[in-house]
Amino acid sequence: QVQLVESGGGLVQAGGSLRLSCAASGRTFSNHHMAWFRQAPGKEREFVSAISWSVGRTYYGESVKGRFTTSRDITTNTVYLQMDNLKPEDTALYYCAARYGPIEVTTNYDYWGQGTQVTVSS
Repeated sequence: QVQLVESGGGLVQAGGSLRLSCAASGRTFSNHHMAWFRQAPGKEREFVSAISWSVGRTYYGESVKGRFTTSRDITTNTVYLQMDNLKPEDTALYYCAARYGPIEVTTNYDYWGQGTQVTVSS
């Protein structure tokens, strides 16, 4: 049974940083893309970033380019999202997701975590 468990969310002031973690288990992810999405109240779920598990190639949504960095540790099956220079508009529930095959920026992913809340105060 695949499990994705996010952690690291919290409350931070604008301009601050947080690092989210996603612990993945239940299968091998060598042919998968791992992604981060976020959803603010009343808004659609938004693509944040993705990383190919095998070679570590990364992709970012326009709103986070230059501020967020995603990485993975294949020895611990963990994906990270380093978020710097946070803004109030980054406030959302952040989800980790996994997809077999090529990257998607839509929500067409096979597995999802429960989410971790990030709140950025102004």
